[in-house]
Amino acid sequence: MRARIHSNGHLIGIAAVALLASGCSLVSSENDGEPEATDKTVTLVAHESFALPDELVAAFEKESGYTLEISKLEDAGALTNQLVLTKDDPVGDVVFGVDNSFATRAVDEGVFASYAPKLPAGAGKFELEGDDDDALTPIDNGNVCVNVDDAWFRKQGIPAPTSLADLTEPAYKDLFVIPGASTSSPGLAFLLATIEEYGDEWPTYWEDLVANGAKVVKGWSDAYFTDFTFSGGDRPIVVSYDSSPAFTLNKAGTKSTTSALLDNCFEQVEYAGVLRGDEDHETNVAGAEAVIDWLLSPEVQAALAPSMYVFPVADGVELPAEWATFAKRPQGTEQVAPADIASERKAWLEEWTEIISR
Repeated sequence: MRARIHSNGHLIGIAAVALLASGCSLVSSENDGEPEATDKTVTLVAHESFALPDELVAAFEKESGYTLEISKLEDAGALTNQLVLTKDDPVGDVVFGVDNSFATRAVDEGVFASYAPKLPAGAGKFELEGDDDDALTPIDNGNVCVNVDDAWFRKQGIPAPTSLADLTEPAYKDLFVIPGASTSSPGLAFLLATIEEYGDEWPTYWEDLVANGAKVVKGWSDAYFTDFTFSGGDRPIVVSYDSSPAFTLNKAGTKSTTSALLDNCFEQVEYAGVLRGDEDHETNVAGAEAVIDWLLSPEVQAALAPSMYVFPVADGVELPAEWATFAKRPQGTEQVAPADIASERKAWLEEWTEIISR
């Protein structure tokens, strides 16, 4: 998700200890019992911002009998590229973090084995359209939105932008930073949002953005934690998430210093999948399925918001109290059909690359 914001680790630890003390089950009964001796390690491949409390990982290992190794690559875009390049000799057994902007590429390349776990209530609406072979399981969701540093704009006495169109205006020259669409899932999500908003005129919009000094960087972490003014950078407009303002609270926790523009967001869903391998490079399928069951468990779904600043796919999960006020969700989002993304992604990215390289 994306690279993702990490915060409130001490709160996670407290919550996780409480869960352990209650004896809650973290994996489904389908995976009860000890795994085979030769398959006691399962490797989860994820993007760089995957984070769950150590206590939840320890509980999974104790109950399942597996040792969980977590291998982090970069953003979900780079992660997907790596999965495709290594599909015959996978870099792990199970993956988390492939999102709906890149998912069709990995599915079409045959990266995943089929697995259809029992989904919690509400998760079904996040399944990948056209995934008839059950290659991917939805785990979390969020919306990629333009974020603005309201405190910076107030200090400068400049009205903050309120729309995509505003970002091409001279008042916002050299103020916008965007993660790259070819290397970053939030970056691609933002590109897709502009394609949906402007249709065939999207290249003109991007030409105007570039002419107005928009800066394109490799990934979301670079944009948010290096260039965004909240983090000490010099650009007060950034592509991030609808949940990000819940991270940028003042010391009293009563006000956010940033806000998300909610009119042109792109819904992002992150998935998990069992890596297929081949007869010479078999993966730990049983272990991979146990990990996916664990990611869908009530305990992990409850930990997603405070640890990775994403929304769970399960209904009825209690979110951090401040989210009701500061993690406002859009009433509607820009939508591009997965089939269209699959057929047009390469051409769109080639044209986008040409525009930002001029």
